Amino acid sequence: MSIKKAISADKIVSMLETIQDDLDKIALARHHEPFSVLGNQAMHGNTFTLFYSPDTCQLSVTKDNKPAVRYANTDFFICSEPAEKIGEHYLVNRTDNDNNVTSFHDPYSFKPQIDDFDLHLFSEGKHQHIYRILGAHPKTVDGIEGVLFATWAPNAGRVSVIGDFNGWDGRRHPMRSRGGSGVWELFIPELKNETLYKFEIRNRDSGAILSKTDPYAQQFELRPKTASVIRNEPVFNWQDDRWIKARETSDWLHEPLSIYECHLGSWQRGDMGEFLNYRELAHRLVDYLKDTGFTHIELLPITEHPLDASWGYQTTGYFAPTSRFGAADDFRYFVDYCHQHDIGVLLDWVPAHFPKDEHGLAGFDGSALYEHEDPRKGEHRDWGTLIYNYGRNEVKNFLLASAVFWIEECHIDGLRVDAVASMLYLDYSREDGDWVPNLHGGNENIEAIEFMRDLNTVTHANFPGTMIMAEESTAWPQVTRPCNIGGLGFSMKWNMGWMHDTLNYFANDPVYRHYHHDQLTFGLLYLFTENFILPFSHDEVVHGKNSMLYKMPGDEWQRFANLRLLYTYMFTYPGKKLLFMGCEFGQGNEWNHDEMLDWYVLQYPHHAGIKKLVADLNGLYTQQSALHKYDFDPIGFEWIDCHDTDQSVLSYLRKTENESIVVVLNFTPVIRDNYRIGVPVEGDYEIIFNSDSDFYAGSNAGSNAILHAEAIPWMNRGASLTLSLPPLAGLVLKLK
Repeated sequence: MSIKKAISADKIVSMLETIQDDLDKIALARHHEPFSVLGNQAMHGNTFTLFYSPDTCQLSVTKDNKPAVRYANTDFFICSEPAEKIGEHYLVNRTDNDNNVTSFHDPYSFKPQIDDFDLHLFSEGKHQHIYRILGAHPKTVDGIEGVLFATWAPNAGRVSVIGDFNGWDGRRHPMRSRGGSGVWELFIPELKNETLYKFEIRNRDSGAILSKTDPYAQQFELRPKTASVIRNEPVFNWQDDRWIKARETSDWLHEPLSIYECHLGSWQRGDMGEFLNYRELAHRLVDYLKDTGFTHIELLPITEHPLDASWGYQTTGYFAPTSRFGAADDFRYFVDYCHQHDIGVLLDWVPAHFPKDEHGLAGFDGSALYEHEDPRKGEHRDWGTLIYNYGRNEVKNFLLASAVFWIEECHIDGLRVDAVASMLYLDYSREDGDWVPNLHGGNENIEAIEFMRDLNTVTHANFPGTMIMAEESTAWPQVTRPCNIGGLGFSMKWNMGWMHDTLNYFANDPVYRHYHHDQLTFGLLYLFTENFILPFSHDEVVHGKNSMLYKMPGDEWQRFANLRLLYTYMFTYPGKKLLFMGCEFGQGNEWNHDEMLDWYVLQYPHHAGIKKLVADLNGLYTQQSALHKYDFDPIGFEWIDCHDTDQSVLSYLRKTENESIVVVLNFTPVIRDNYRIGVPVEGDYEIIFNSDSDFYAGSNAGSNAILHAEAIPWMNRGASLTLSLPPLAGLVLKLK
């Protein structure tokens, strides 16, 4: 553009009078496109710059220190200095009533910053790294440092960035609309790290004014405060290359996986009851997990959430580790430290629903944007939360990008996807007439199914070795089968049926257990239809369900013996393992998220014995390939005898191509001498584990260490041996 001559202020005033309606909208924070009014403007062949600066006495342009002229008695200021091109940046001095002088670059002198192709991918739901575009990101534009803000609010009439840098005043920094994409952006120069901000949104239809946290923010204030926090781009120095490379080539189907499910806020706390930082938690947890033998830790949601009592399951920050335990880089340190010590880190992740908090996603731009308008599709009655609209590309992209963020940017090894059943079924936990069928008249949520398949396709393709696990409690077929054959594509699925049947069986007094023997054997009918995890999770030790210890019947001795037997059964049964914190030492109280675990009970032999037993079971499970190699394949399991109902005894083999492990479980408090079982071959069998050992505060009953199998046919096998079965206990044997 050619350079124009300076024009008089009077002439500019005359031109501005023709757009008085636009100026009024700017002053009232109602203008849809502030860049059409503010910054460098060209009217009738003349160029000038228009600033809007409330509460300002004098405004000057540093070029020749030329004062800007106030327009009438408004907060608009005119600079008639000719500009070489639209987009030139002016450094402006502002003097307020207190004679304080500040300087800044005018945000309305910058061109659009987001590439059209990024907006296109986002609208298609295919931008895996949209979290690098939307949100608040430090950026240098034309040599000027600042922060680029962007958010998606297609039904907004105006969106502004508000924060402690502008007095939370929505008039000062209205954003640029990027048209049909529904995205708004604004580059604000010279903002500092850790500046607080939100988006102020005016709905275009109702005129309602909303103050919202940034859905893509990567840090938030500590609750109960809710502002988003500007963070410099992470420069964390990862030291886990060895782990990541090994993960890429891992054969997780055939490797041991023993998960310690943990709620960071109540695992351990400081001397004054305060939360520990991610870094201190890393050191304490790694030492503990190495001692107890778990291979992975699964964190209850540490995605930012406003309410402690939700345990993290009502998430507001899908790209931000909760500030309860420190900053984002502190969390990266946690993951990195775990990896350096060969502990995997899994994250409980909640794409099924979100809370109704006014500062969050609910009614984000004054409309049902992330959720459905119809409450029959958009609201969970039981949980008081809202359901994502998976049919909207931008919403699906938001969730997919969140999954990518945790795996790529935080090196998470996998996600446990919460409440999958509620996503699959349109009539989940709903009365007749309170749900809307799909286009085929069925109850399947077709859009949610597509989202889950996309999730698993993207993560497995881009991050080999990572695992996506479903908490799915129904008989939906092929949850863990590939998408290209009609499956959902998950790596594994929680075996809720096995968990419920097992706990129901153990709740019976042993004298009645022979009536319920099928609760232990039924699970084998479907066991190998999916890749199953065996979970004793947080959900089983809250809301009046009792702790694992007090689910067990009998006196103190029987309760501890039953618990040792239960864990022996779990660790020798086909499937990967998951145990919630506190269960590994037999905590007596139900889990309370407001208090740390009852660590003091470890001074008592029975509790210390449970902890030692779990550590040894983890060692047995990880070291004996027969106990983990074919967790998902029927060739890894074979019954010896599943019919001994009268004596409530189960016996089975865990196998590989080259060896077998013998497991015998006695579910009564009676010692059973001379109990004969069939075994694969003759020879000496060593008892490599006895849950009744005095190492675990048991009675030390049962057979000696070495037993000889003779050529006596039994149970359709050519060899057999006799055992003395300890009471309420399990034996594990291996051919010597």
